[in-house]
Amino acid sequence: MNKVKIGALLMGLLLWGGLSAQAQIGEHRNDFSIGFNGGYVLSSVGFEPEVQQKQHGGMTAGLSMKYTCEKYFKTICSIYAEVNYAKVGWKEDILDIDNQPVIITETKQPMAYSRTINYIQVPVFAHLAWGREERGLNIFVNAGPQFGLYLNDSQTTNFDVKNMPKTDNDRVSMVVAQDTMAVENKLDYGIALGLGAEYSIPKVGHIQAEARYYYGLGNIYGSSKRDYFGKSNYGQIVFKVSYLFDISRTKNVKRK
Repeated sequence: MNKVKIGALLMGLLLWGGLSAQAQIGEHRNDFSIGFNGGYVLSSVGFEPEVQQKQHGGMTAGLSMKYTCEKYFKTICSIYAEVNYAKVGWKEDILDIDNQPVIITETKQPMAYSRTINYIQVPVFAHLAWGREERGLNIFVNAGPQFGLYLNDSQTTNFDVKNMPKTDNDRVSMVVAQDTMAVENKLDYGIALGLGAEYSIPKVGHIQAEARYYYGLGNIYGSSKRDYFGKSNYGQIVFKVSYLFDISRTKNVKRK
């Protein structure tokens, strides 16, 4: 793990620690809500040596939980977590030196390859919000670690990855080892940062819309000197909508 990755991880831990420290000096809250979420993930894998890619699109859905522990001046402080099923991976952009698609001689079709990898993902965030707490709109930031457990994967392609076909034009990159390699590291981990808005309606619930970026600190393949890839970590852009309803609310406090 390099210094940049260590620094990013420490930043996430500091955010987490800051939330815990604040919880002792603000206006106490003991609010707990649960619900569900769904959205769309654009993902790629940062291979080294580089593999040309487009964004791989896939769905994500799961359970959401939020525990609000304090209002510190105008900041509503919570811990927010999800347990999600997510379809991520990469989609190759197979081009020649003129940035044109490489055409398979036999079929006259552009070469196409994508890998879909299914995970159970568990993000755990410091959730800081500003705005209306009881009825209306607030803006929030999510920041913290995310962990992913590999389930299975599949590939979509129009050629035999173990026996490359003849083509009308040559590929600009001959990095193809990833097409036949199985996922080696079953545990993924990294940090995520999200920006969103929440609209609350008393006795109905909370509706959230969020855009989130995830940076993987782990690699899906081995990254030692004897391995083919020096790096193979995820980058993911997530768009999602969540609905949560209250299980418990703190009594006898003033809310806006």
